[in-house]
Amino acid sequence: MKRAAVITGGSGGIGSAAAYRLAEDGYIPVINYFTNYESALIIAKETGGIPYRADISDPVQVMNMMRTAAEKCGGIDVLVNNAGLSLSGLFTDITPEQEKRIWEVNVLGTMNCSRYAIPYMLNGKYGKIINISSMWGQIGASCEVHYSAAKAAVIGFTKALAKELGPSGINVNCIAPGFIDTKMNELYGEDVFQEFKEETPLGRLGRPEDIAGAISFLASESADFITGQVIGINGGYII
Repeated sequence: MKRAAVITGGSGGIGSAAAYRLAEDGYIPVINYFTNYESALIIAKETGGIPYRADISDPVQVMNMMRTAAEKCGGIDVLVNNAGLSLSGLFTDITPEQEKRIWEVNVLGTMNCSRYAIPYMLNGKYGKIINISSMWGQIGASCEVHYSAAKAAVIGFTKALAKELGPSGINVNCIAPGFIDTKMNELYGEDVFQEFKEETPLGRLGRPEDIAGAISFLASESADFITGQVIGINGGYII
């Protein structure tokens, strides 16, 4: 029986690319979304997946999502913690409410989804948890202090959880994308896009498919001896 690959933020750029790629790999993608129902429904129809609305910052909604995924698919093999919020602005201009939401989604959301997926992986002593951080979580970004801090926390969470779950046959890894050409980054404009291209050794922006390829690899048996690692996919922007 095919099993579920739960993808949070599955209706967005990286999430949708991951859903299509994992469907090709034989998984049933469970496409988590919060606002973009139309996109999630299209992706589900084209991949044979399951759209599921849940606010990942809410533990009860996440628990129900994981239970539904396991019941419909016979288990959960893969969890891609991809959903995230970005926020630009001076540190002192970000409101406490904005700060709280960034942490709830990017950090607590990752923890919630992992917490409620792990029991289904423990049953089979096998599973792949793939967390999506950012290169800003590795080196920090001016005017994205809260986002950088949250993504750095995802890296620390990955390394610690990998040690804890390794004896149970569960791999936990992290991808740190560079500047990826998605709707989330459209706010920066063409001038910033061009600047990143010029500063990237490979001379282009990343594509969602670049990240999906790495997700596919980490979800595969070829990555069974890889855990606790942070894979930078940034075109050489940071080395």
